[in-house]
Amino acid sequence: MDIEKKLALLNELIAEEKTNPLPPPYRVGVDLGTADIVLVVTDNEGIPVAGALKWASVVKDGLVVDYIGAIQIVRELKAKVETLLGVELEKAATAIPPGTIGRNAEACGHVIAGAGLEPTTLVDEPVAAARVLGIEQGIVVDVGGGTTGIAVIEKGEIRATFDEPTGGTHLSLVLAGGYKISFEEAEKIKKDSRRHQEILPVVRPVIEKMALIVKDKIKDFNPNLPVYLVGGTAYLTNFGEEFSKFLGKPSYVPPHPLLVTPLGIALFG
Repeated sequence: MDIEKKLALLNELIAEEKTNPLPPPYRVGVDLGTADIVLVVTDNEGIPVAGALKWASVVKDGLVVDYIGAIQIVRELKAKVETLLGVELEKAATAIPPGTIGRNAEACGHVIAGAGLEPTTLVDEPVAAARVLGIEQGIVVDVGGGTTGIAVIEKGEIRATFDEPTGGTHLSLVLAGGYKISFEEAEKIKKDSRRHQEILPVVRPVIEKMALIVKDKIKDFNPNLPVYLVGGTAYLTNFGEEFSKFLGKPSYVPPHPLLVTPLGIALFG
């Protein structure tokens, strides 16, 4: 099953709250995002079996700011998926923005453990995305809510990773200021595809800033490496085209970009 079919299947499983009846053993991944938390289960071959998502704001700029709230949400998602599958989930991998160290990195593992899952692996977010996309040569840009992670892969090896404090939250802040509305209202507008063409001129400067940051970070690497954009912000209509324009080279947005990193995390489970 190719990656586009896997992502479409995972999206369907989450949206319809159903399972893909494949036998265990299972791999489990938990993505603690700034705007959402996603739990994904795959079979041993990486084919999605079940998943659950909840919008949340318990993480900010890659840091767990509501520890108890994060545990409660992961526990809730775990119970939901266990009910669907009829089995108990015991272990899970999770991910952190590149460069996260010390107690900040440990906190993600503690959240997983607090929810009743034994943490198995702590992986950089763009590295997880690169694995699920099967990238041997390329650059993964994971545009999250609070941060943008970058991974440079050459000959199947990670050459460098970076993390920058800019992401979807900054688009929402600009929208809130431009429309003189609350941050929560701006988030709703951003998620409404019917309004994407309307808001694109307002958030274009933020997209330009993101692209120029990435351009600077990758300037010393092979200029022929393809660029892949993942993360929830990449859902914005024409985000890839605008990003490519300012980056100065084409970039590819896979279908259901929000689910790429969570699926990749599960592969490390």
